[in-house]
Amino acid sequence: MDIAELRAYGYFFLIVFLTVGLYAYIYHLYKNRKDADGNDYEEYGKLALNDDIADTPVNAVSKTEEK
Repeated sequence: MDIAELRAYGYFFLIVFLTVGLYAYIYHLYKNRKDADGNDYEEYGKLALNDDIADTPVNAVSKTEEK
């Protein structure tokens, strides 16, 4: 086994490791969408698309103030 073959195996295992890590990170992000309070902050991404004055707000705010 020469150095070129060893580098090829190392490169292959590095790519496999990084691919598995990327998919695990993506799964982690979509599994834990909500924070501890139950807020889903992915809804705030719609603010850039729905920014007209007549659009419905992301979070509706009641007119009565809770004390």
